[in-house]
Amino acid sequence: MSSNPTAAAPGTSPGPRPGLRERQKAQTRADIRAAALTLFTENGYEATTVAQIAEAANVSHTTFFRYFQSKEQVIISDDLDDQRDALLREVPRGLGKFAMIRELITRMYNTAMADPWASDPERHRLLHTEPALRAVYQLESDRIISTATQYLSDYLGVEHDDPHLLVFVAAVSGVMFHLADLDDPAELPLDRLMEALDMMEAGFPLP
Repeated sequence: MSSNPTAAAPGTSPGPRPGLRERQKAQTRADIRAAALTLFTENGYEATTVAQIAEAANVSHTTFFRYFQSKEQVIISDDLDDQRDALLREVPRGLGKFAMIRELITRMYNTAMADPWASDPERHRLLHTEPALRAVYQLESDRIISTATQYLSDYLGVEHDDPHLLVFVAAVSGVMFHLADLDDPAELPLDRLMEALDMMEAGFPLP
């Protein structure tokens, strides 16, 4: 066991342990999410109000909006942007496009699965079954694809509007998002994503 008091837990970025204020803020955020998830499950997403979520989480209406812009964002956001940015910087340089995509997806998958909220099955069920959330989630997916396109452009040294790059990103993201469209992300093993990439790299051969 490490004796380093600042060692990171599995699935988290290395760094000093958050201070009391940061831990309290994280706990309040988690309490709001837990309350919202319970209310959405029991009463339905549309019937649940921000006021009800705040009351169930024992916070004020104003405090709710300090943490989330809307009730949609309670479910949509996962607080992993900093970790995703860090892992993008950590991908080794000089890999071919498919090797780089495998590295990137492996890191993204492990980061999400190590986070209790990002991998919560009930959260994913709501994202995939509530029309309002699906619409917002689609916008978030489009943002992720746009970010990935720019990253691949920089990594591979091609123009961001190169048609070959755009088709490649569309194909990879389409397959990955389709396979990941599950209520429980644990039902999708990483091996299946890697197998899909193998088929794409081989030119989608049919038996």
